[in-house]
Amino acid sequence: MNISNFFNTYPGMYITQAFFHSLIAAIIVDRSIQAWKISNPLIKQRFRFIVIVFPIFSFPVFQLINPDRGSISFRLEALFDANRWLNLELWEKIPVSLLFILILFITTLVFILQEVIPILMHTIESKKSTFEGERPDDDSIVYKALNSLPVEKPDVFIIDDDEFILFSTTGSKAVIFLSTGLVNELNIEQLQAALAHEIAHITRSKRPLILLIFLLRILMFFNPVVLIDFRRVVQEDEKICDDIAISLTQKPHALSEALRTLYYTTEGLNPAQTQKLSNLRTSIEEYSHHLLIESRIKRLEQGPVYNTGGEWFKFILTLIVIIVINYFVV
Repeated sequence: MNISNFFNTYPGMYITQAFFHSLIAAIIVDRSIQAWKISNPLIKQRFRFIVIVFPIFSFPVFQLINPDRGSISFRLEALFDANRWLNLELWEKIPVSLLFILILFITTLVFILQEVIPILMHTIESKKSTFEGERPDDDSIVYKALNSLPVEKPDVFIIDDDEFILFSTTGSKAVIFLSTGLVNELNIEQLQAALAHEIAHITRSKRPLILLIFLLRILMFFNPVVLIDFRRVVQEDEKICDDIAISLTQKPHALSEALRTLYYTTEGLNPAQTQKLSNLRTSIEEYSHHLLIESRIKRLEQGPVYNTGGEWFKFILTLIVIIVINYFVV
């Protein structure tokens, strides 16, 4: 089968339109967030969910509404016809459709290497590994920091390690692990803020919507636009958990200082992180993570700005614009 002919089949049209529909959705969502000056990460995340979910259903729903969307007559009147571009050849040798397939293939590879395999490895290792730790004593700083939080307390275990370690497990029996090295470095307010952030992650992980979005994201494994926007959704989730932690502790600066301690030394990156900068791929990932931490710290120091009023109206209006425009993109 000719490569260009594949994009005239239903699977080909689905893949093509899913890509362009998500691209247009991402552009409109970004412009909406910018135009309305939306800064609340929870609302921004809601807008970005459109980019992930909409392209999954747009093509089949549009085809149900109008089965002739793939006809020549409709394509001639469309705002954008992908086939006109995919049938072109660069330098009269390289089909644009081949480059498009290459982009989809690379995206799929990145999805497998950076999302599927790490999740599988983490699942396997978490089942094999047994973290040896001790519950904090009643008079310990960890117990005092945790006990003063007005929420249901998860189990907390302290690991005997000089490295700065803080992470939580999710599921029916959520646990927070932190190291003695980190406990000795933080004061009670910073420790309380760090624990509150982990509790926020545990609480949000129990929401079925988050799991549903991740499962739907898997269906768009080939889509580079969804790959990028899903990572932005994850970044917004960190900021949402920051806000939840602040609501529990009322101490944003304590959380920013805890982040500095956990991820930085006086020279910059934590030595354990610096050792990872041995190859380009890891360097890029660490640099991206570094920017996210800087952004979170800056936001905490400036104080979160909350948008109020009309957010659902803006969301629905943005969604309607995306639907109408993409109906005429084939």
